[in-house]
Amino acid sequence: MKAIIVGCGRIGSQLAYNLYKRGHEVSVVDEQDSTFENLPADFQGRLHEGDAMNQDVLARAGIAHCDALAAVTDSDALNLVVAHVAKVEYHIPNVIARNYNPSVRLFFETFGIQVVSSTSWGAQRIEELLTDPNGRTVFSAGNGEVEIYELPIPLALDKKTLSELMVCNTCKPVAITRAGKASMPEDDSILEAGDLLTVAATFEGIQRTREHLLALQKER
Repeated sequence: MKAIIVGCGRIGSQLAYNLYKRGHEVSVVDEQDSTFENLPADFQGRLHEGDAMNQDVLARAGIAHCDALAAVTDSDALNLVVAHVAKVEYHIPNVIARNYNPSVRLFFETFGIQVVSSTSWGAQRIEELLTDPNGRTVFSAGNGEVEIYELPIPLALDKKTLSELMVCNTCKPVAITRAGKASMPEDDSILEAGDLLTVAATFEGIQRTREHLLALQKER
């Protein structure tokens, strides 16, 4: 894959190096050549100093023939414009932008740009750890709006049916793992102590589900 990384700060340099180590052709663009010092010494991708708003700079970086572009500077305006140009003008199939300020994330979504908001995701993840330190998140989609959770089934919920446990419409069962083997759940599936119930849920959904499971345990 031929990839362009716009922005060589902490995120951009780490991303560029990760891609390079995986064997991809990587070009890095930044308006300050001092930021290239963030890259490890063994990085052998191409470096381009210049303003990414200047299409000549992007042309030198190979935008006409690249497969992917990530705009990951700390400027939302720059990331939005570069990502939009890459998607609309050059028809790059895989364009990702970093969202620095969550309050302007809507603009990225309006333009249909795949966006990663480390601020929004990080804040939600920290909130989860603070409010439920025993929770286990195994996958995060988007910027944490929907996540995949593993819920261990305690002895107090042994022999409960899935329909008894899942009463929230923003929390959906995905799988039941028993003795290391996963299966697709049905509403009448009976859970056993020690099972792992995998669910997809919003943050509000997993909170309501955990509260419901705790209430069921107290009834026993």
